[in-house]
Amino acid sequence: MQMVKKGFIVLMAVWLSILVLMPKREFYYKLEEELAKHEIKLNEEQVSEGFFSLALKQVTVYFKGINVATIEEVNLCTLLFYSSLELRSLHMDDSLKTMVPQETQKLLLSHSVLSPLEVFVDATGSFGMMTGKIDLSEQKVRLDFNESKNIEMLKPQLKKDEKGWVYETSF
Repeated sequence: MQMVKKGFIVLMAVWLSILVLMPKREFYYKLEEELAKHEIKLNEEQVSEGFFSLALKQVTVYFKGINVATIEEVNLCTLLFYSSLELRSLHMDDSLKTMVPQETQKLLLSHSVLSPLEVFVDATGSFGMMTGKIDLSEQKVRLDFNESKNIEMLKPQLKKDEKGWVYETSF
């Protein structure tokens, strides 16, 4: 029994040290490099690391040199078996208001090793509440607009379901 306890303590210490010492900033810069290949550029005012997270403040998103969105705060948190990306106060550019909702107060993307091929999406904004799932194995996206308000610009792309409006696509 003593051996099991020592093994568990060593395992927890290794796990904790990996999380704390993980190069989170370098991960973010690698993400920026990959986005640049698709002509997407992120310009942040401040980058700060926590023990388990990376926080970005005042992020401006450019696509092909055009400012398309600003995000007040981005938080990336990982525990190795569970990761989440949270965006707070996402504001789309006025030129896109006919295609997408302009304001999103909170967007949460989460991934767990219990379902490694799925990313779960939760959002609230000017459109109401939205939940969804990105299936990486089947390359499909399904977003359910449960409490929909002000989604007129999206209705041509949505389908009516028993739960409400649904957006489905593949990539």
